[in-house]
Amino acid sequence: MLKYQEISIEIEKYIEENALQQGDKLPVLETLMAQFAVSKSTITKSLDLLEKKGIIFQVRGSGIFVRRHKRKGYISLLSNQGFKKDLEDFQITSNIIELDVRTPTEEAAHNLNIEPNADVYYVKRIRYINGQTLCVEESYYNKSIISYLNKEIVSESIFNYIREGLGLKVGFSDSYLHVEKLNDEEANYLGLNKGDPKLYVEGIFHLTNGQPFDFSKVTYNYQQSQFFLQSNGYLL
Repeated sequence: MLKYQEISIEIEKYIEENALQQGDKLPVLETLMAQFAVSKSTITKSLDLLEKKGIIFQVRGSGIFVRRHKRKGYISLLSNQGFKKDLEDFQITSNIIELDVRTPTEEAAHNLNIEPNADVYYVKRIRYINGQTLCVEESYYNKSIISYLNKEIVSESIFNYIREGLGLKVGFSDSYLHVEKLNDEEANYLGLNKGDPKLYVEGIFHLTNGQPFDFSKVTYNYQQSQFFLQSNGYLL
């Protein structure tokens, strides 16, 4: 991980630990340069990264301000850290349907950039929010990177385990959204009816070095799921 990325994580952690709110002002550029003992260009890169993530905004001549203003219960469509972080005020539980080591599908191998005969952890689980079905999730984890998973880990937050248990740095993600209708199997898992609407999200998650480690397909319960998207500039 590059220095400016590490600093952006530290600043984000500072905002969270101090429960800073929308409009709260951060230390000035010179103070941050001294605090982290880095150049102006490094701090500028860190702030630009945080601004792109929708965490801060900068006003020329006035300073650096906290932007994040999330509504409770909303899942970020730009998050690369797993949605449990967005829903930390809610009880998120899981029912594991499948957990095994297998060779990937052609689609999964392509998205993980691995050989067709490579091993992956396959995880299929239903996620619940306060006891209500939130989504059904199907994931393929590159076993050469995510070397170990068990039911205890999978029943909680896999991304927390990846960061804290394996010490890996999650970098960026690519998400592809589809609006479709539920099939029989999906409707059964979610407690809905076949033909009900669904938001279906394919996600490819990478480490900071660019290696893809997780290819996931998540089908959300339209009655329980809410999403938000933060952007910079104008949407055309």
